[in-house]
Amino acid sequence: MTAQNQLTIRLNNSDNVVVARTDIPVGTEVPHEKIICCNGIAFGHKVAVSAIKSGAAVKKYGQIIGFASKDIQPGEHVHTHNLCMGDFDRDYAFCADATPGPEDLPDPVTFDGINRPDGRAATRNYIGVVSSVNCSASVCRFIADAFRGNALKDFPNIDGVVPITHGTGCGMAGQGEGFEYLLNTISGYARHPNFGGVLLIGLGCEVMQIDSVLSGGGFKEGTFFQAMTIQDTGGIRSCVDRGIAHIRAMLFELNRVERQPVPAGQLVLGLQCGGSDGYSGITANPALGVASDLLVRNGGTAVLGETPEVYGAEHLLTRRAVSREVGEKLVERIKWWEKYTAGHGGAMDNNPSPGNKAGGLTTILEKSLGAVAKGGSTNMVEVVEYARPVTAKGFVFMDTPGHDPVSLTGMVAGGANIICFTTGRGSVYGCRPVPSIKLATNTNLYDRMSDDMDINCGVTLDSDVSIEELGEQIFQEIIAVASGKQSKSETFLMGDNEFIPWQLGAVM
Repeated sequence: MTAQNQLTIRLNNSDNVVVARTDIPVGTEVPHEKIICCNGIAFGHKVAVSAIKSGAAVKKYGQIIGFASKDIQPGEHVHTHNLCMGDFDRDYAFCADATPGPEDLPDPVTFDGINRPDGRAATRNYIGVVSSVNCSASVCRFIADAFRGNALKDFPNIDGVVPITHGTGCGMAGQGEGFEYLLNTISGYARHPNFGGVLLIGLGCEVMQIDSVLSGGGFKEGTFFQAMTIQDTGGIRSCVDRGIAHIRAMLFELNRVERQPVPAGQLVLGLQCGGSDGYSGITANPALGVASDLLVRNGGTAVLGETPEVYGAEHLLTRRAVSREVGEKLVERIKWWEKYTAGHGGAMDNNPSPGNKAGGLTTILEKSLGAVAKGGSTNMVEVVEYARPVTAKGFVFMDTPGHDPVSLTGMVAGGANIICFTTGRGSVYGCRPVPSIKLATNTNLYDRMSDDMDINCGVTLDSDVSIEELGEQIFQEIIAVASGKQSKSETFLMGDNEFIPWQLGAVM
């Protein structure tokens, strides 16, 4: 990182572009790079520091982020008008950077959590009303609505009743990849440790039958897990009344839970970025990577996803794979995505989004190189498919889409019990039943949306706070929120509408 009084940031000595620390007017001299800006350079955008011939590689982070589509002069703005994607060889170098692993800490960190009977730890104590199909979504919401306001005032240890609803479950194939993804997602939420009790509701005639969920997830009905269908209970009113009665029967016992010290190794941290900008890979993402490493050192698990948004940077992860088999799993998922996007008339470089580009990101390669920084530096111990249970300890990759709510829905289904979400443009994502901690990449965003952002990672640009110090601050916030401190999104009750399973296959 360069000094705070400099106009630009150089991330690697081999880079031929640098990043504007502030808006730089046309004609401004950048003395430490010995250039004069030919254009106005917006905050977070790139400026060339040397001549780059058409077709030559453009480098940031010491890595290729694309190729010049025309000759670029020193001091020229580098963005979509003169930078494009191109093919190049990646050296996967499986396991080359894998290490023996972090030593066990003599005094590992604890958080105040909730121990569940199956041995897992919860960070919240919710009751879930889960729909198997869109047709039962309204009933699920009607039931949950009965417990809003002061309805739970006599049950202070219950965080709320959450409707988990979605727009599919029927009009789909009754077998195959799409069916399995939805089944795994619903089952993952139904067994999530942050739900002390679950009410599963279907219509009765849908493709995603209640019996399929019960058998596929190995569920047994009892006081804290009930299942029913609207058709079998006599319609909407009867189903709502019975659902409310089931939840009331859970309240007294679930309110008995008490928080107690739990090893941080019981935390499963979902790592997400959304509404990224040119500083995501410079401030918030690498700081979150430090926090991820700290959690892993304490025996915990950090889960990185968004396969389309590690595209072009996957070689940095395969080098950290604990075995070639694990590394090959990631490469296989990358190849699957290349075929999947091509089959739908798209391409992997359809990303970044318009907001990402306005914030300074130009290609998916550039975005991916910043995104993988969230995963820290420890060994990649496993690669799992979407919404599958995450059982390994350490740094894990989950195959998910880049769309934020779909990605995090898979991670939560896999067992993530806390989330860190970095943003440079201002995503306001919430995720009940799992607390979501928002990390702003720059001070302008944090000041503008302070009611929504939990931590300002822009301080590492504005002051002498190091990435390591910022990562420690994020880690301490993870522990505090896991122990019951409300994140900003929780204060707004955000998260009822963010359950969005990955929908594969034809709608029939």
